[in-house]
Amino acid sequence: MQISRKICQLILKLAGWTAESKVEIPNKCIFCVAPHTSNWDFWVGKIGYTAIGSVKPNFLIKSDWFRFPFNLFFGPIGGIPVYRDKKDSKGSLVKSVIEEANKRDKFQLAITPEGTRSSNGKWKRGFYHIAVGANLPIYIVALDFGRKKVYVSHKAEITGDADADIKAIQRWYVDNDIKGRYPEKFSIEG
Repeated sequence: MQISRKICQLILKLAGWTAESKVEIPNKCIFCVAPHTSNWDFWVGKIGYTAIGSVKPNFLIKSDWFRFPFNLFFGPIGGIPVYRDKKDSKGSLVKSVIEEANKRDKFQLAITPEGTRSSNGKWKRGFYHIAVGANLPIYIVALDFGRKKVYVSHKAEITGDADADIKAIQRWYVDNDIKGRYPEKFSIEG
């Protein structure tokens, strides 16, 4: 199921939105997508990525959404089910995503590190560990409801210090006044 770039650009325009990438996007990367404050983020992001053109990321989604008939929709548009009820070791999802990234010639994965639509300043670190483990760059994506703009801003600098790198990424969203649909639900640690 592929909606054309022109159709997505038209949908965004009619809704008063724009989409752009400020950088050239490689075939293999992780997209750090924030803020994540509503279910609308998925639709705005998916339409925005298609409107940009060079971005066709997969995304992680709760396995509950892969039950019939939703699996007929989410699978073809790039969904990867996450089974949270499994008794696997803590890093098994990260490990399996790294393995999948290493197998493919094209692997763009969009992750919302907040992990919830509720206020959560303590971001999940899986996106960072996947990027480091698979030697993939992290690109910063803003779903800016304040400016009605979806954009890939820049490649994050990764130093190997997860705490410092994630804080720098979070700080970028604050410093650039990126607003979620529900701004009060977007927060970062200290």
